[in-house]
Amino acid sequence: MKKGDHFSRYSRQIFIEEIGLEGQKKILASKVLVIGAGGLGSPIIQYLAAAGVGTLGIADFDEVELHNLNRQIIHTEKTVGLSKVKSAKIFVENLNHQVSLNEIEGKINEINAEEIISQYDVIVDGSDNFSTRYLVNDTCVELNKTLVYGSILGFSGQVAVFNYKGSKNLRDIFPEPPFDGDMPDCDRLGVLGALPGIIGSMMALQALKIITDLLVSVNQLTLVDTMNWRFQTIDF
Repeated sequence: MKKGDHFSRYSRQIFIEEIGLEGQKKILASKVLVIGAGGLGSPIIQYLAAAGVGTLGIADFDEVELHNLNRQIIHTEKTVGLSKVKSAKIFVENLNHQVSLNEIEGKINEINAEEIISQYDVIVDGSDNFSTRYLVNDTCVELNKTLVYGSILGFSGQVAVFNYKGSKNLRDIFPEPPFDGDMPDCDRLGVLGALPGIIGSMMALQALKIITDLLVSVNQLTLVDTMNWRFQTIDF
């Protein structure tokens, strides 16, 4: 793609005074890891790829199932049965072939977390279980990597930025994880598809603000209640 094509493609974000050409260059040079290619991962992957993130890592161990399609909107009926990483690759390549993709088909675990996370500038965690969230958080703290965190359930969601320029992390607000089996999840209680679209888009926006060195609120947890349409921030 020629330089002029770059400008044409990304002009609407280049025109933002706070982004400009320098900000777009930072986006094109950035390396972002998205953990999870499901409900949250779908809008995160969509908007980071659309913005022109240079290198996008996608980590997931699952396959696309029909019941995913109400919310995991990068996947389609044609990709049911494929790994979510392969399905995500098809989506990204159709949207923006300039994005360099790293496919990580497998679960982030204690053996591989450090090696994988160390390769990226910003980590965006769209996982759906506490063991992965805390492992990712602790690894980011150890490696001094910025982490964008989000979670959803029912009509509610949470978003925060952890470990950014010395800011606090997940354990500073929730010191210990609950047992995954004790907590309700979307498989049992369900989720309306637009909710992860909202929360995932917020996470993608936070990642892009971090990449372009814009002001990011830290040591805050944003609570989103879409049933009553209330947004609340908790300082910690």
